[in-house]
Amino acid sequence: MMKMIKFVPLAIFLSGSVYAATDNPWYFGARVGGTHFDSFDGALDGQKNNFGQDDWGGGVFFGYQFSPVVGLEGGYTYLGEADYDLGSGGFEAYGLDLVAKLSWPITDVIDIYAKAGGFFFNTDNSANDKDGDGVSVTGGLGAEFYINPSMSTRLEYQYYNQVGRNDPGRADIHFYGVSLVYHWGAPAAAQIEALAPPPEPAPLPPSTIQPIRVALPFDFDSSKLTQADFDRLKPIADRLVKYPDSKLQVIGHTDASGKPAYNQKLSEERAAAVAGYLAGYFSIGMDRIEVKGFGERDPIASNNTEEGRAQNRRVEAYMPGMAMEDEK
Repeated sequence: MMKMIKFVPLAIFLSGSVYAATDNPWYFGARVGGTHFDSFDGALDGQKNNFGQDDWGGGVFFGYQFSPVVGLEGGYTYLGEADYDLGSGGFEAYGLDLVAKLSWPITDVIDIYAKAGGFFFNTDNSANDKDGDGVSVTGGLGAEFYINPSMSTRLEYQYYNQVGRNDPGRADIHFYGVSLVYHWGAPAAAQIEALAPPPEPAPLPPSTIQPIRVALPFDFDSSKLTQADFDRLKPIADRLVKYPDSKLQVIGHTDASGKPAYNQKLSEERAAAVAGYLAGYFSIGMDRIEVKGFGERDPIASNNTEEGRAQNRRVEAYMPGMAMEDEK
């Protein structure tokens, strides 16, 4: 029975029957690579030369990132088989990993990480027709490259200490390979109508035009404008057209998910999308629009909650008040 179920997790993943629900804390991935068996012990003591020591391995895994540094990861791993050279079969190992993962960024898109925990194994030794199960210690090192906020790839090494029991035997197993990882969990954009107004200023003369401030919400990892955004921008567009001397300031912002350099670029893209829409559809000269990106540096809410991160993903469009000359 165990021989039948050990390939089921890989088969499910490759068949496309497992789906991720698409904020970055959740991730799911698959890995494949080579394995090396050594330090045979128990019933395999002294039989190193009777077994092949290299094979292939792989698996699938699922994890949650509690913070940019600390995560928890679990999954299924097949570690291959040390073939028995004096007959058919060999010593085969597979099971479930449960590890803590600690990450350290070294560039804007590359992390290095270490992980350690337990491996709940099953072993088959067809050379003596005996099986074993239990728990061994595992640990590993790797580097993770973020292609974008939703996708990354890994290069990794993982060590499994004395997998197996005294009978049918045990061995140290080394895995080295590559992984492809999908990350998700971003909340939907909150409906933010406008920033809270500042305290009421002193009354302005009748010939002064009041300032306008509008906030536009954005979906996670997006700089796309919606019809609701166009409606919010209409009063600003009308004033820019009516008063050719008027100016506009557009500032993009992001939440704190992802890398700071990526967030800075995304905030600039969001501000440029707003400025480009006004310039293109209403023939407003770009010399009248100041475009800035603040990245994640100016939050208006906590980045520790989904609601707060949704409020921080925004573009603020501001037109200062104008003093008009009295008509003759």
